Amino acid sequence: MNRMLLTILACFMVILAFPSRAAEPRQQPTEQERARTVYIFHQPIVMLQAKFGLTTPEERVLRIHNTLRNFTQADVREPLKIVPVTRYRQQGRLIVMNGKPVMLLAEGDLDEGDDLTLDQAAQRVLARMEIQRTSLRDQYDRGWLALAAVKTAAGLLGLTLFWYGAYRSWRWVRRHYRRKIFENRSWVPQNWRRFVGAIETRLYALLMILLGIMAFYVWLSWIFSLFPWTRVWGESLGDWSVRVVREIALSIVSALPGLMIVLLIFAITALILKLLKVILNQVEAGRLTLPGIHPETVGATRKLISVVVWLFALSAAYPFLPGANSLAFKGISVFFGLMLTLGSAGVMNHAMSGLVLIYSRALRKGDVIRIADNEGLVSEIGMLATKIITRENYVVTVPNAVVVSGKITNLSAQNPDGGVNLTVGVTIGYDTPWRQVHAMLELAANRAQGIDHTQPPLVRQLSLMDWYIAYELQVRLQPDTSLATARDALHSNIQDVFNEFNVQIMSPNFVMQPKGAVMVAKENWYASPAMPPEKSEV
Repeated sequence: MNRMLLTILACFMVILAFPSRAAEPRQQPTEQERARTVYIFHQPIVMLQAKFGLTTPEERVLRIHNTLRNFTQADVREPLKIVPVTRYRQQGRLIVMNGKPVMLLAEGDLDEGDDLTLDQAAQRVLARMEIQRTSLRDQYDRGWLALAAVKTAAGLLGLTLFWYGAYRSWRWVRRHYRRKIFENRSWVPQNWRRFVGAIETRLYALLMILLGIMAFYVWLSWIFSLFPWTRVWGESLGDWSVRVVREIALSIVSALPGLMIVLLIFAITALILKLLKVILNQVEAGRLTLPGIHPETVGATRKLISVVVWLFALSAAYPFLPGANSLAFKGISVFFGLMLTLGSAGVMNHAMSGLVLIYSRALRKGDVIRIADNEGLVSEIGMLATKIITRENYVVTVPNAVVVSGKITNLSAQNPDGGVNLTVGVTIGYDTPWRQVHAMLELAANRAQGIDHTQPPLVRQLSLMDWYIAYELQVRLQPDTSLATARDALHSNIQDVFNEFNVQIMSPNFVMQPKGAVMVAKENWYASPAMPPEKSEV
């Protein structure tokens, strides 16, 4: 019993760093002040400052600690007393327990800033020590220990019931959301209800787990404080939780001004972007003109300005974010910056190429273009790629870097009404009058569907080959007419017209010199449907 009591008394006195000023607490102690502070059950008692001979205040604290180790249970039951003494040629107050000295408080231990007399300081130290002694004495009582055991069992039962209630409530929440999904009674759409319900159920389960852990922590700290052997542990857990809560609260309060500044910066940024949106909408509608901004580039300009403004706002708000100066925050910033640098080389190439396409106005949505082997309607010009709908109704995605580096043929850029110029070619032998070929191609163009007849067809002789002449027919298509459909109709009518006038489209290739000259007699220059100039319709 005595050995166990000595162990308890050893835990009774702990010398730790704690804020004290003589008999009064100090808010921010130094390392030296921590070494001179007497701390019992995590409560401040006194900070010794006097040096007696070669004995420093730190050694006096250690001696007091060793003295308390030798007290018995009978000593703890006796109240503490103050005995006036004169030691080392100065007045002092000796605190004794059951006639045995505990500590000496001398005039040199006083701090002038406390404005206390020696008797007043001794009474404060005595009061603090008496509270700890009385508490320890009560816990050695058998009745107290029996009551502590009953409280422990009751607390464990309450903790178990709390855990069981949390588990049952989680099961009820899960059934509740499943019933909502089955009966379709939620205001959330049915296709979202399953996803949202699963998230809410898991969040509630996480909340119950955290509450269960907190309840176990409170119960453990409470039962430790009931027994003399574990009271130090209970005090440690309680102090740690209070310190954590206090630090969290102080961090939240200290972060509020910075968060208010961040919210103010973001609100001003949103207001600026709304004003810019109004201005750009006026430019897009043609009611306002700004240098360097065209209606077709307003969409990309709006996105680009939004990104730049938000990046500037984030840079301005970054120093005010909570933890912005911490090493963890800086490490995460460096990590994401490195990922962005390494992974955005190709992306930035395509993005810059997209800006070149947009601001050079080489392409617009709805244009009919030809890129390499792809011909079709531009359906989208993104920051990274351009999408084309071909005649087969395929969607071809071409990276912007490829578009910029290659040749782009815009078939509709010169036609503001949306019509497209279509060209087809045929090769006819030298024995067919070219005037007749011109007339037949123009007749085929006038018969074809989807052709804009307000624009006269144009026929060109592109080249005089060895055995035939290469002709080209150019027509204007009506708006919203497909290239593939118009080309098919034009080819069909060309075949019909040439067959109608008995003209061979097949290009001749000679294997030997013909017996007669391959030429057209003058009287056949205006073969039907061609007409001489004096008979042509005006």
